[in-house]
Amino acid sequence: MTTRTHLRTPARDRTRTRTRILEAARRELGRDPDCTLAGIAEAAGVARRTVYVHFTGRAALVEGLAADAAEAVRLASEATRAPSPDAATALARFVLTLWPAADRYRVLVNLARQDLDAHRVDEVLAPARTAVAGILARGQRQGAFHTAVPPGPLSRALEACLLSLLETANTRAWTDDGPTAATTALIAAGVDDDLATTTVRRLHTAH
Repeated sequence: MTTRTHLRTPARDRTRTRTRILEAARRELGRDPDCTLAGIAEAAGVARRTVYVHFTGRAALVEGLAADAAEAVRLASEATRAPSPDAATALARFVLTLWPAADRYRVLVNLARQDLDAHRVDEVLAPARTAVAGILARGQRQGAFHTAVPPGPLSRALEACLLSLLETANTRAWTDDGPTAATTALIAAGVDDDLATTTVRRLHTAH
């Protein structure tokens, strides 16, 4: 038992250190996108050489954040896979479920421009795009959403709107825990203002 525990400890320590570095990177790069690896190491409480043990450089560090974000998006998308009675409720629930992860990794909205290529961004957002396009298609059939724009392009328009909110949050000009974002998404999809507000309030209160 002692030997097995001893053998497992280094792996656990490495995982904890890697997580600590990523957490520091998320905070520091959110504060200053040009923060150096030395600054991130200091914030994580480790030597700069320790950062290089886990990440070969800035690109690998940002990729680590992107991988964590992709997993969070996937889990949120799966959590809302069960159909809701109506598409407006489904869309509001999806945004409310996804928002904590989106807010947590909003630093990637800024970093994507210089550190992630478009293909990687597409990979991170793919589960959310698929889920939202499906909800929008159902809502258009139900008459809940406007039909001037097909589900695919409408999904990308809503995505752009929500990413803009996250970018605004990065500048500290706006903060929200999800309800405003969900209400905005419903209204942009064509839901009446009052119904959108009521739907989101009901879900948020129940949650």
